[in-house]
Amino acid sequence: MVALEHSSITSIWHMLTDRKPYHDLGGAYFTQRDPERATRGAITQLNQLGYTVTLDPRESAA
Repeated sequence: MVALEHSSITSIWHMLTDRKPYHDLGGAYFTQRDPERATRGAITQLNQLGYTVTLDPRESAA
């Protein structure tokens, strides 16, 4: 609860000091920001569920 309140207060402070409206980054923000980390996280979760993961990169359509 305190962490949520802290996040809200921090967001409000930035909006007021920068005089900018709230801008939602979107649900895929962290995936787009660091796709390798998202990939590692997905692999880790699958490994914890008992799966063995092999990645085969797709060929580019260019």
